[in-house]
Amino acid sequence: MGEIDMLRMFTAVLLIFCATPAAAGESVSIDVEMEAQRVGPHSYYVQGRAGAATEHKGFISNAGFVVTGKGVVVIDSLGSPALAQRLRQVIAGVTDEPVVKVIVTHYHADHIYGLQVFESEGAEILAPRGAHDYLASEAAERRLAERRRSLAPWVNEETRLVAPDRIVDGAESFTVGDVKFRLEYLGKAHSNGDLAVLVEPDLVLYSGDLIFEGRIPFVGDADTRRWLETLAELEHKGVAALVPGHGPAARDPGSAITLTRRYLQRLREVMGAAVEEMEEFSTAFESADWSEFRSLPAYEQAHRSNAYNVYLSMEAESMSDEQGM
Repeated sequence: MGEIDMLRMFTAVLLIFCATPAAAGESVSIDVEMEAQRVGPHSYYVQGRAGAATEHKGFISNAGFVVTGKGVVVIDSLGSPALAQRLRQVIAGVTDEPVVKVIVTHYHADHIYGLQVFESEGAEILAPRGAHDYLASEAAERRLAERRRSLAPWVNEETRLVAPDRIVDGAESFTVGDVKFRLEYLGKAHSNGDLAVLVEPDLVLYSGDLIFEGRIPFVGDADTRRWLETLAELEHKGVAALVPGHGPAARDPGSAITLTRRYLQRLREVMGAAVEEMEEFSTAFESADWSEFRSLPAYEQAHRSNAYNVYLSMEAESMSDEQGM
């Protein structure tokens, strides 16, 4: 074999090797520590680490699962097919029951990119009204393109957006095996549509990203006025444990709700005053006292952008209120 032929063969092998992660799609493995934490007789969750969306190989959000005796119900699917496969392994370490349903608390990337793993198992996917709005948006396509770069190879060309099989747009209940679930559609608060899941016999509430336990929330383009109203509603659920979208489960749900509520209230108080006084964002932000929240995880990554988004949304609220007079 000549030198040129050898070079061509080497190049071909190299190209195949380099293409393997993308071609592997869901089969790309991920080495993250993930363990099932029990919060009720039937209820478990895995806890992502605190950090920005692309840190810790994308494992920054929580997912729950409930073992019913007639199948497993999963709550949220994590931020990549690889993470969802790792979650599936964790579930298999607890029970050999199949996954029969996945309930999505809201359509944000770190909670939905693993859906295709459970879809391939035949699980029914339930999601709140607003999911289709997200799926049809340019923002969804842009986010997926960005994550294919920032979370490669675990998010890659084989990763796709998965639509729900059924939309939840009110309060409803269903039973699987020995476990009754209550779903409550909470409207547009943190996302285009938010859903809370109560496991009735365990009194465990999975809140999604309406509550961030022990860390700074991600606000994005949320309706913070509606978010605060929703938190007030959740305070009266009387649950034994609350599993948030990020951070550890709370055995004192009231305190977890209070932290998120205080943070949102403070943002709206400072930014609302700035809008009313026609003060520039940077001036208002730099002069405000944020010391209560400065030591919380994700403060440096999220706080300034949260404040700016609230500033813009409160400008819009002000204009809307004036037009409605």
